[in-house]
Amino acid sequence: MAKKDSGPGSITVRSFMTSLAVLAGLMIVAGVLTLVVPSGSYDRVPGPEGDPVVVPGSYAPTDRPDYPVWRWATAPFEVLASDDAALAIVIIVFIAVVGGAFALLKEAGVLEASVRGLAERFKARRIAMLAILCLFFMAIGSFMGVFEEVVPLVPLAIGLSLSFGWDVFAGLGMSILAVGFGFSAAIANPFSIQTAQRLAGIPVLSGSGFRVLAFVCVYALYIAFMVSYVRRLERKSVGSTIESSGGASADAASASPAPVGTVARGVRFFGWSSLVLAVLVALSSATRIGADYVLPAIALGFLVIGSGAGLSAGLKPGKAARAFGSGALGVLPAGLLILMALSVKRIVVSGGIMDTVLYAASGLLADSSRFGAASLMYGLVLVMNFFIGSASAKAFLLMPVLAPLADLSGLSRQIAVQAFVFGDGFSNMLYPTNAVLLISLGLAGMSWGQWLRKTWKLQAATLALTMALLMLAVSMGYK
Repeated sequence: MAKKDSGPGSITVRSFMTSLAVLAGLMIVAGVLTLVVPSGSYDRVPGPEGDPVVVPGSYAPTDRPDYPVWRWATAPFEVLASDDAALAIVIIVFIAVVGGAFALLKEAGVLEASVRGLAERFKARRIAMLAILCLFFMAIGSFMGVFEEVVPLVPLAIGLSLSFGWDVFAGLGMSILAVGFGFSAAIANPFSIQTAQRLAGIPVLSGSGFRVLAFVCVYALYIAFMVSYVRRLERKSVGSTIESSGGASADAASASPAPVGTVARGVRFFGWSSLVLAVLVALSSATRIGADYVLPAIALGFLVIGSGAGLSAGLKPGKAARAFGSGALGVLPAGLLILMALSVKRIVVSGGIMDTVLYAASGLLADSSRFGAASLMYGLVLVMNFFIGSASAKAFLLMPVLAPLADLSGLSRQIAVQAFVFGDGFSNMLYPTNAVLLISLGLAGMSWGQWLRKTWKLQAATLALTMALLMLAVSMGYK
């Protein structure tokens, strides 16, 4: 259940209730829209990979579905009987296993010792390490489409941040925020760039030069924000102890004392097994082999890592099992939040208005100038990303419509792809309907409201920067 005392790996009552209220409000808004927006749908045909693809020009009004108001409240549970059921179950099991594994590592003292070793090694070069870590996480998001896979590293990043005298948000910033921005400033992301280009009928990975420029600009803005933030923390912390923004303890982890040699064995097991898991995930992302099973594989990997490291550190099996169970229960309230986040899409789809929004936006695009059309494409994807988190799912919905509209507006299809990529990604680190963001905030013990207060300026600056880059692409005839 939710805990009153917060810290990495547990969900606080405050963060849980805040997120609950926000998501409940969004469910009501989605429900009201189903009452006022006309229903309609596009025809769909099998796409290049067998997924249903929208047929441009096939939109037709439909009778409003019989969707009573009381079903707004049951929508989170209806998710478990929808097309998103497998995704919801996998994510909930994933966070429970990862939360349990990290609780086990903390109980054994392995997490504390690992973080302390890293902190001591890089304490004099922590800003340089921050820049390198952020670049690494952005790069794997940009080139390999890694996103959900970084969630298990969030508690470790938070522990490292606290060891440096920073706070919980800095740990989130150097991990999930970095990979989220990298996913958005994509250069070769298989889920956004490659899928969108195939559906647009242009060569896969073409136009990479402009995307490298976009990546460099976004990284420069993002790392300036992060360095400025931790510098402010360091100035405030002179002569005092930093109080973490999520309310977490300043200790990296509260662990039971254990012999140094025994803990060292656990640390070695943790380090090497984590490296093996990281390599396997990277290979899967690069080759797409087993990509559909990456989250269950990571969960299984962390179960092995947590158990192996804990037992290697001398933790008794009974105590290890209790620690794992406590950790899993501590993050399970996030399961309800995830179901509520997915239910926003469920309500809109059940009300028959998803395609209506797409059709209305396409009408505006057809009558716009080149610059206006590119801006509207960006805005349309931003709106649709609120309801559909999956990059590939959005690509199958939007690109068959955006690509021919780009032709009519005098834009290259490459610009339509770039508008899609920008609109798809950055808002993942803003919208409370994104399950990965909710999981990460839950593990950090931070509410969505706290996160919004700390990131809105960065999000606004990123929106302005990427819109300017998109206008540059239009002016230079990017193809």
